[in-house]
Amino acid sequence: MTGSNPYAREFGDFLRARRGRLRPQDVGLEPGGRRKVAGLRREELALLAGLSTDYYQRMEQGREVRPSDDVLEALAGALDLDDEERRHLFSLARAARRPAPAEPRRHPERVPDRTARLLSLIDTPALVLGRHLDLLAWNPLAEALLGDPGGYPPDRLNMLLLMFDEVPALRQRCPHWEQQALEYIGMMRAAVAADPTHPRATAVVGELSIRSADFRRLWARHDVRESVSGTKTFVVPEVGDIVLDWDTYPLPGNPGPVLLVFTVTPGSADADRLQLLASLHAGRVRQPVPRVRRPAGS
Repeated sequence: MTGSNPYAREFGDFLRARRGRLRPQDVGLEPGGRRKVAGLRREELALLAGLSTDYYQRMEQGREVRPSDDVLEALAGALDLDDEERRHLFSLARAARRPAPAEPRRHPERVPDRTARLLSLIDTPALVLGRHLDLLAWNPLAEALLGDPGGYPPDRLNMLLLMFDEVPALRQRCPHWEQQALEYIGMMRAAVAADPTHPRATAVVGELSIRSADFRRLWARHDVRESVSGTKTFVVPEVGDIVLDWDTYPLPGNPGPVLLVFTVTPGSADADRLQLLASLHAGRVRQPVPRVRRPAGS
C-alpha cells in the first residue's frame, strides 16, 4: 500500500523507473536464469546500495520513510544516476521527509509587460512557456516556424498537448520529434516534482496518458530536465530545413514561466533560411498576444 505523501509516491516511482533501466551485467552481476522483471530486482539494487531489501521496498512503495543523505548517496551510486538525476532524487527525498503538505497557494501565470514588449522586438523565434508547458505568448517568427497556435482554446495551448494530440503536423516539422518530446517531458517531470498535486499537471498528464501510447511510453521513463538547451532541426517546406539552437531563460516567479529563444549562427545557411522565412511572413504575422494561465479551480 503506497503512502499518502505525493512526494513519497513520486520518489518511489523514480526509484522504480531507474532500477528498471539497469541490467545485471551493467553493474557486474550475473544475469542468472529467466527473469520476471525488466532491469534489476529489488534485492539486487538493495544489495548494491548496502540496504535491506525490506527498507528499499518500502521506499519504492512510497511509504513514510526518511532516507538519510548517506542512503541517498548510496542509491544514486547504485542506480548510476547522472548529476541532474541525482539532484532530482535528493529533491524528492527531502520533500518526502516532510509531512504531507497543505494545499499550496497557486497564482495565475502572467507574461510581464516588459517580456511581451521584448517578444515583439526580438528578430528570432521566441515564446513564453509556463511551468507546465502552457504556451503563454509567442512572437511572429515563432508563429512562422511552428504554425499559428492562436486558433486553439487557451486550455489546449500546451506544448505536450500540441505535440502528442492536437497537431500531428508538428511531427512532420520536427524530424527528431521523440527527442524533443523527451525534453518537454523532462521539464514537466521537474514541475511535477516541485508540486505533485498541481491540477494543471494532473490534467495534462492524465489526458495524455489515456489518449497517447507514445506519451505513456516516454512518461514512464521518468526522465527529468531542470532546464533545457539544445539544437533542433525544423522541416519548413517554404525554405527548407533549418537547424536552430534553443535556450530557456527564467522569468520572475518561483517557480515561474521561462522565455524560450531559438537562435542561429550569424552568416550561416540556417540564418539565411530564417531570414527568408521572416520575409515571407512579414505581411501576415501579428503582434504577440500574452495570455494568462489561471490555476485550475481558481
